[in-house]
Order: sequence, then C-alpha cells, then structure tokens
Amino acid sequence: MLVRKLLPYFVQGIMIGLVIGLIFYFFAMPNASQQQRTVVEIKESRNATVVSTDGPASYANAVAIAAPSVVNINTTKLVGGRQHPLYNDPTFRRFFNDQQRSPMQRKDNSLGSGVIISEQGYILTNNHVIAGADEIQVVLTDGRQADAQVIGTDPETDVAVLKISLDNLPGITFGQSDVLRVGDVVLAIGNPFGVGQTVTQGIVSATERSHLGIATYENFIQTDAAINPGNSGGALINAAGELIGINTAIYTRSGGSQGVGFAIPANTVKIVMKQILEYGHAIRGWLGIEIQTITPALAESFGLLAARGIIIAGVIPQGPADHAGAETGDIILQINGEAIVDGTEALNLIAQTAPGNELHMSGIRQGKPFSITAHTSKRPTPQSHTIQQ
Repeated sequence: MLVRKLLPYFVQGIMIGLVIGLIFYFFAMPNASQQQRTVVEIKESRNATVVSTDGPASYANAVAIAAPSVVNINTTKLVGGRQHPLYNDPTFRRFFNDQQRSPMQRKDNSLGSGVIISEQGYILTNNHVIAGADEIQVVLTDGRQADAQVIGTDPETDVAVLKISLDNLPGITFGQSDVLRVGDVVLAIGNPFGVGQTVTQGIVSATERSHLGIATYENFIQTDAAINPGNSGGALINAAGELIGINTAIYTRSGGSQGVGFAIPANTVKIVMKQILEYGHAIRGWLGIEIQTITPALAESFGLLAARGIIIAGVIPQGPADHAGAETGDIILQINGEAIVDGTEALNLIAQTAPGNELHMSGIRQGKPFSITAHTSKRPTPQSHTIQQ
C-alpha cells in the first residue's frame, strides 16, 4: 500500500528531472560547444589602407623644364650610284653622255634626337645617329634651325658631341644617374618616327645592363618608357626634369617599342663628353690583352669552384700586360682587390683606370696562385671587334 501511495510522487519527480534536463540541454549546451571552437589569431589593421601620394599627379613641370633642351636631328648622307658596267670598255664608252659617265648620287636622310647641354651650343646624341653623315641639321622646339659641327665621337659607348651657333640656348640640368632605383619614374623625350617631339612615361626597369651587344662598354639603364626609332639620342629624365640618360636602343621584333628600352647613364655620358671636349676623343686605360669570360665548362676544366673571372686569351707584344709578365692562359680572378665576375666587368674596370695608373691583378697560373702589377697605357683606336683591353 505504501508503494502505491509513493508511486505518483516518484513519477512526478522523474518528470520534473526530465524537464530540467531538457532546459539545460537547449540553453547551456551551445555555450559549451562555443568553448570548443578553434580560435585563429590574425593581425588586422585598424586603419584604412592609404595609397601613397608622394608622386606628382602630373609630370608637366618636369617636361616643361627639360623639353626645350631636346632637339630633333636630321642627317643627310650622300650615297654614290654605280657606273654602267660597260663604261670602262673603250668600245662602248663613246655611247655614254656626261650624265651617264658620272655616277649619280642620292641623298639618304635619317632622323634622331639630341640634348642641348650648355648655352655655348654643345649637344649630346648617339654616335649611330650621326655616323657617316655629310650634313647634320638641328631643329629646336622653338622652330629655330642650325647646321651642326661634329666635335667628337665615341663609338665604343655610342656617344657623340655636336655644336651649333645660336643664341639663348636652353642647356639641360644633369641628374645623378648612379642613385637611380628600380621603380623610379622616368620620362623619355625625343622625335619618334619624325612625328615631332614626344614624351613617354615609364619606370626604371633595371640598372647596369650589359651583354647586350649594343656597344663595347655597356652599363645601360633599362626602362619601359616607350622608345621608338627617332628617339635615339634623346633625353631620359627624372621626375624633376633632370637628365639621367641618353636614349640609345630598344629590343623589338616589330620595329616599335615593346617596353624594353636602354639609355646610357648620365654619369657615363658626362665622363665621355668631358674627354671629347678636352681631347677630341675618349681616353681609356689599356693593358694589351685579349680576354674571355670563364664559362662553366672552362671553370670545370680548370678546377675552379665557380664560373667567375676571365682568362687571358692573348697578350699583345710590348704592351703593358706583356711588360708586367702576363701570360696567355692566366686566369684573373681579382683586379685591384675587386672580384671579377666576367669579361664585361673587367673591360669596364680597366678602361676606367686612367693611363699611367697601376692595376694589381691576381688569379691562377698553371694551377698556382699568382699576382702581377701593370701600368695602363692609353687605349688605341680599335681596328676590329676583337675584345682587347
């Protein structure tokens, strides 16, 4: 009887317990599941992203400063015609009139650009722009024209200096090309395709470009500013309107710009220009050796750890290197304590050493370390494309 009386209370207690359990499950369990979630820590800026506004919105001021110094260069070359093949035969010579007896000449015209560097009328351009020209005419942005005189040329860097006789000439300001950084904004000014002065904008894509086969001494600024035929000899300027290069060449498959152009650095141009103005030509150091870059195959054959340095392929008799005791087959790894990477670097280093100065060279001779000291002399005018230094 007692069990029957207590049974309802047991059932009631069980029901109350189930209700409390369900309430706990629906309201308390989500908090427990949240505590088990994986927490990933990230770094997030609390500030809105701001695009740098250091650069100017317009480069018109830079162009206004430099553009008047950039000129168009028109060259004319007289090309002789061929005599009739029967003219030299006495039997047929009498049948030719005076006009046929003299070979006809035609004029071959070409276009380029240049940069006025002083009020005295000196102009910088590329050697290939004026090479072989019989007439050179310079056209300024203000419409004035003048015949130009060649002061001197340096085919090995593709630099030429001209002079015109006009008043009130706007000389450009030189910048410091050795502080250029990849990504710096540059502007190319010239006369592409003869359409008239044109400005294109880009950045410095690379510096100290060499091994291009453009000139003997190469240390080019590479830019994606559009450079086209007719731009050669024109100005590459920075955002302040200062000259930092002379536009020289492009890599192209179509004949037009494809975003790979090259300019001679202004600091290189200044050195060559000063020597031309003082001596009539560039002055460079010379050792009288023929050199070859150490390739991986040569490095392996000589037991070198890396493909760096040069090998002397020939020694000019009675030259500075010959007097210093250099021998064919010598491997040069350092010049004046500076490690040599390849032939281009060695070529530039020797050339930059003024005649009469010492060059200390060290490397390997017949498997053993050696060193010599040579005194540079003046580099003779090259007679061929053989690399002699």
